[in-house]
Amino acid sequence: MRSRKRIIISGGGTGGHIFPAIAIANALRKIDATTEILFVGALGRMEMERVPAAGYRIIGLNIQGIQRKSIWRNLMFPFKLLGSVMKSIRIINDFKPDAAVGVGGYASGPLLYAASMKGVPYLIQEQNSYAGVTNKKLGKKAKKICVAFDGMEQFFPAGKVVKTGNPVRKESVDIKGKREKAFEEFKLSPDKKTILVIGGSLGARTLNNSVMADLKKIVAADVQLIWQTGKYYFPEIKDELRDDYRANIRAMEFLNRMDLAYAAADVIISRAGAGTIAELCVVGKPVILVPSPNVAEDHQTKNAKALVNDNACEYVADRKAVADLIDTALLLLNDEKKKKTLSDNISKLALPNADEVIARQVLEISE
Repeated sequence: MRSRKRIIISGGGTGGHIFPAIAIANALRKIDATTEILFVGALGRMEMERVPAAGYRIIGLNIQGIQRKSIWRNLMFPFKLLGSVMKSIRIINDFKPDAAVGVGGYASGPLLYAASMKGVPYLIQEQNSYAGVTNKKLGKKAKKICVAFDGMEQFFPAGKVVKTGNPVRKESVDIKGKREKAFEEFKLSPDKKTILVIGGSLGARTLNNSVMADLKKIVAADVQLIWQTGKYYFPEIKDELRDDYRANIRAMEFLNRMDLAYAAADVIISRAGAGTIAELCVVGKPVILVPSPNVAEDHQTKNAKALVNDNACEYVADRKAVADLIDTALLLLNDEKKKKTLSDNISKLALPNADEVIARQVLEISE
């Protein structure tokens, strides 16, 4: 009998899928350092770089999602899907996993489908408050479905659902005692109120346009801004920022020290990806969520509304952001009572040890 566990983790495509996947892998290794872990991702996607950088082996599938803007590119989808399922079967035959994990993303579906065909027990980590079509189908044969929001029994068999929360990057949410260091890092004043704007690893056009539209209001209010623009948008924004804005504004394409950015913030403006929300709950600062409308099944709006229902965030629709976002942020910044209410309520939703809880669920189904 083999004592060393072998686990396949599949999925990726965005940081919101990759960071949780790596966190689960790290937790599995923390519980038992002998655990063998293999990742399966999509060729050409960011997991093919990020996973090896984290110290794990990954195999890529030639798979894509449905292309909403290109009918012609969808013609290859059935062939790529079939090829990915066949390759997944070969991977399972070679690796002989005790269990498989799907975190979402293109590669997750074919791998978990192959696992079901081969009788390998699998777990789904559903990050959003609204389950996608693929996960709903795969959920029927899953051993466990780890979720981050209440009410997920509407999508999955109730007996399989375990509320674990979404794994967070521990180094990003470790903000205690870092406020002074944060202001030194960003060369800002600890005596002025500070807004943090984060649009995900790629940036968010709507958030950037909203800030640019009301930059004069931010400066006039003598408010500081830490602004993650995203790599694509940074050159244009840098050109538009004149000298008179630079004293209070720190715009950068990517924030390498999220912990310090969170530590400095009095109010945070963010998209509503599930991974980001998990971090924001642990950080416990007042948040304004502006969900991206350009995601499958509009799940970011549903994620944000779940927090709104708990009075745990402010909400601004994407279509209204350019007109309303900065006014909303400045009002919140000066409303101490509301800030405390939002901070208290979002903190109640934090599940900081999700990675270890999920890892133990994986090991349980692998027995």
